[in-house]
Amino acid sequence: MSSIIEGYNYDIFISYRQKDNKGDRWVSEFVDSLKTELESTFKEEISVYFDINPTDGLLETDSVDKSLKDKLKCLIFIPIISRTYCDPKSYAWQHEFCAFNKLAKEDKFGRDIKLTGGNVASRILPIKIHDLDPEDKALLENEMGGVLRSVEFIYKSAGVNRPSRANEDHPQDNLNKTYYRDQINKVANAVKEIITALKKQSQHLEEDSKQNLGVKPTLQKNLISKIIIGVVITLILIILGIFFIPNLIKPTKQLEKSIAVLPFINDSPSDSNKYFINGIMEEVLNNLMKIKDFRVLSRTSTDQFKSTDRPTIPEIAKKLGVNYIVEGSGQKIGNTFILRVQLIAADKKEKHLWAERYEQEIKDVKDYVRIQSQIAQTIAQELKVTITPEEKLLLEKTPTNSLSAYNLYQIGREEYRKYLSNRSNQEAFKKAESYYLKTLEYDSAYAIAYSGLAVVIMNKYSSEDYLSENWLDSVILFCNKALHYDNKEFWAYRIRGDCYRNLGIPDKALDDYESSLKFNPSAADTYYAMANFYEDYDYIKSISCYQKCALLNQDPVFLAMNFNFIGNAFARAGFKEKAEHYAKEVLILNGDSAVYFSSLSSYEIITGNFTKSLEFALKSYELNSTRAYGILNVIANDYAILGQVKESLDYYQRYIANREARGILNHSSMYNIGYALWENGYRKEAEKYFDDFIEYCNKVILLGRRYSKSYDVYYDLAAVYAFKGYKEKAYEYLRTYNKNKKVISSTIATTFKINPFFNSIRNESEFQQIVSDVEAKYQAEHDRVKKWLEEQGMLYN
Repeated sequence: MSSIIEGYNYDIFISYRQKDNKGDRWVSEFVDSLKTELESTFKEEISVYFDINPTDGLLETDSVDKSLKDKLKCLIFIPIISRTYCDPKSYAWQHEFCAFNKLAKEDKFGRDIKLTGGNVASRILPIKIHDLDPEDKALLENEMGGVLRSVEFIYKSAGVNRPSRANEDHPQDNLNKTYYRDQINKVANAVKEIITALKKQSQHLEEDSKQNLGVKPTLQKNLISKIIIGVVITLILIILGIFFIPNLIKPTKQLEKSIAVLPFINDSPSDSNKYFINGIMEEVLNNLMKIKDFRVLSRTSTDQFKSTDRPTIPEIAKKLGVNYIVEGSGQKIGNTFILRVQLIAADKKEKHLWAERYEQEIKDVKDYVRIQSQIAQTIAQELKVTITPEEKLLLEKTPTNSLSAYNLYQIGREEYRKYLSNRSNQEAFKKAESYYLKTLEYDSAYAIAYSGLAVVIMNKYSSEDYLSENWLDSVILFCNKALHYDNKEFWAYRIRGDCYRNLGIPDKALDDYESSLKFNPSAADTYYAMANFYEDYDYIKSISCYQKCALLNQDPVFLAMNFNFIGNAFARAGFKEKAEHYAKEVLILNGDSAVYFSSLSSYEIITGNFTKSLEFALKSYELNSTRAYGILNVIANDYAILGQVKESLDYYQRYIANREARGILNHSSMYNIGYALWENGYRKEAEKYFDDFIEYCNKVILLGRRYSKSYDVYYDLAAVYAFKGYKEKAYEYLRTYNKNKKVISSTIATTFKINPFFNSIRNESEFQQIVSDVEAKYQAEHDRVKKWLEEQGMLYN
């Protein structure tokens, strides 16, 4: 049977390994289901080549049949990607997959084609029936020359990774939340899109061919003279080009697809609909953030431009560091909403690229989703960005079928944002929780509402809960519920990642952060969390993540905090000048000299200049004594290192009073307070602080909290035991610290050898060796960061 396009032998070629069609004959059932779906999708009959004849020469165990090349001459190649398919030695891989990939690249259409909507798709349409091993995925993507895009037929649950069936016993338990019937429909629709584009392209090729055949070459009488004149003109143009054209033409610079979505203007007669307009804006923003080729700024970046009396578009774009701006306004009247959206290129002057007006009666949630998805896809088309099939599914996903649940969640999210902008606004915090709970009354399967509750519960915890055995269990429970109903809910992954990081489970934390970024590549908060995570393991990755976060969140308050963290990261790696540079950037952003001097104080410790550190710390305290919780600790520590124990105790007492007034516990300072008390003759009080600290550390180790997994707790315990005269205990903890602590900060490298807690063992050979090991580790990480900075051209910038 031939193809619907002349010159091809089949429309579809099904490639698989025989072992994947044994038992329940999954491949045969898939092909039958697909053929049935194609009949209801196409007016024409679609030809499918599916080899079920062992003598046909297409089996992996048989010799290569010369007719295979003819059978591979098809429009679409569908490989059934299993755990065994990606095998370079197999017949299916070598003589079908790789062979078609090569043939398609060389034929008149090419392997990758432009669809009617402007997106690009491959004529290889993978069907994935198992989650793949990393090496198999890499093999596939290497052959494809890009990220694997597939339609998945995978049933996932605890310990289960198998092909989904047409008649599942418990389809609701599939963690992937895919249904066989829907996936078959997606395959048929994808086939239709590709074949429609191929037919259109084929028509253009035929028209071009006819035009070329209709032109008969005629020899003009003055052909020779024309050739001579043409050569002369060409030479003149070449000469002119050599001297003038380079000055006139500059290569076009590819603009980064960076976008800021400004707060939408509420044109409704009532402010009560403001949550609705903000909700539309938020979903448009979220959709754009799901497209990997975009860099989309966070909502907090643009909240500073809420007022209608805002700067010009070029000024906003320059301030935010983006090339494109999305503006919108809307109103809701009864059950109808009107929305106006426009995309603006903002270099030195505004250039309106696209604008659209939407008017929609609200009957169900799909009315929202369709328009929000359409806006994102149109913007992608205007900026010539390809949306992957997986991204398209994310954009078009309906989060709930309940309109009431949808509206309640939008209100809850707005209340939570009010709380974020003012943490003392407990009324907004309580309202957010209430609305999230009401949302779930209308739809108990609304995934993102569970994420909202998870964040609310996390914010309810205090520092006293840190040592509770069930700390964060309820937060993880809500995240798991969210991911049960939607395994692509990026917010739940990020929150659960934070839980695992704080609980001292780094591998799970990192997996969740990476999953969060997979489904939202522009998630600034996730990069921020990852940067904080890597502080314990890899300074380069930590700095890189903070820098990515800075590109995605341009809110001045957040940016100042983020720059402060970048400076601290450079300080830990031993780059004082880089750290001071970021301290100045923070000062420019917030004008807070107290914070500036506080940063300079900590950076002086890198070089061991505690006198200068103390000078800067005192300046910071003088400038702002009401917000001096952290700087009091620094002042007290500096005095202790300098041997001024009376002054040290004075500032520790202020520190304790400040801490108690704010209801904040900080156990890590307890043993330093004990030292100041001891040196000033208050031995009994000092012993109480030492004993409480040891008890706290033992609980941390028992529960496996982050403090223990970073191994800093072992250093602190060693210091206390050394000071109390328990040398063997001190060495026990120092050995654990030295063995497991891989990345050493400049502060530890500087203070370790002079820390007064270790005076009793300072001159002993084992202690000296541990100090040497610690310094070597610090130097190795410092050198690694230095090399990276040189490669990035950032060392002197």
